[in-house]
Amino acid sequence: MAKKQVTFADIAEYTNFSKTTISRYFNHPDSLTLENQEKISQALDALGYKKNKLAKVLANGKSEFVGIIVPNLYLHYYSEMLTQLLSSYSDYHYKFLVFVSDRGPEEEEQYIDELMAYQIEGLIVLSHTLSSEKLASYQIPVIAIEREAKYICSVTTDNYMGALQATNLLIRDKCDILVHINVNVPDFVPAYKRILAFKETCQEHNVPYELNLNVAGDSYQDIFAQMHRIFTDIDEKYADKKKGIFLANDTYANMFLNLIFQKYGYFPDTYELVGFDNSPIASEAILPITTVGQQIDLITKTSMELLVQQMEERKKRKPVPLAIPIHKQITPVLIRRKTTS
Repeated sequence: MAKKQVTFADIAEYTNFSKTTISRYFNHPDSLTLENQEKISQALDALGYKKNKLAKVLANGKSEFVGIIVPNLYLHYYSEMLTQLLSSYSDYHYKFLVFVSDRGPEEEEQYIDELMAYQIEGLIVLSHTLSSEKLASYQIPVIAIEREAKYICSVTTDNYMGALQATNLLIRDKCDILVHINVNVPDFVPAYKRILAFKETCQEHNVPYELNLNVAGDSYQDIFAQMHRIFTDIDEKYADKKKGIFLANDTYANMFLNLIFQKYGYFPDTYELVGFDNSPIASEAILPITTVGQQIDLITKTSMELLVQQMEERKKRKPVPLAIPIHKQITPVLIRRKTTS
């Protein structure tokens, strides 16, 4: 025979509290004393109470859902970031609804409308499609990771410091020409600081350099084809020089490394490579890649802490909204492997 479901009335009878008090325990526990919270908690254990999460959502509109929007999953940085975010369930018990948004603002707005229909309590955005002003207009807690975030909270890497570390390493290793390969990043995006630091460091040390900001494409195949053209140009243009190549991420670095091996069958001493992110591909590549580690685990931990703090605040009887967005910056770590001296 199926066990009878424990109701609020059962809990009230067991504890000698009113059903209203029991409801407050589930919906606004901070309105009760710690002593009464403990009494009700012990009663739930004694009665074998099992949460009906659907009923809770219908009753108070709190879904325990968090939305995540990423621009793609073929860049290893985003797939690793998503993996780390999803693993936070064991710490916070929020569930995640994930969309990959790579087709423009109209599509992304549709995705967010869909997420809002599921009554998400918060949103984490890694895509660059919608402005932070637009994201703030949804009136829910939003955390931006490595993107423009004037109107919402954010967590970023110290991109300038990371690029400075990479560029100085290539200079110390006495490369004749330094090349930075990236997309044409707008100056209001945090990753632009990688371009700026590379340029300013080369100029400060009077080192010949080239900025190649021609990476473009909507798929891994498109970007690899573009990288092949970039590699061929660099390999021919600087054939007799020691080339220090600093790439915007580890996926690009692995592509470039594969192209070197496809042509030469080994890693010649006329090349040094540095990636960015320390995503798994950097250590798993045919030759482990020197990289600027973004400390992705710390970025995701900080992001979830910021988001949960805001979501929990909104559940209080008298929530206090943030006066201004909070912006956190994580220090990167240079990780030397086999593609530098």
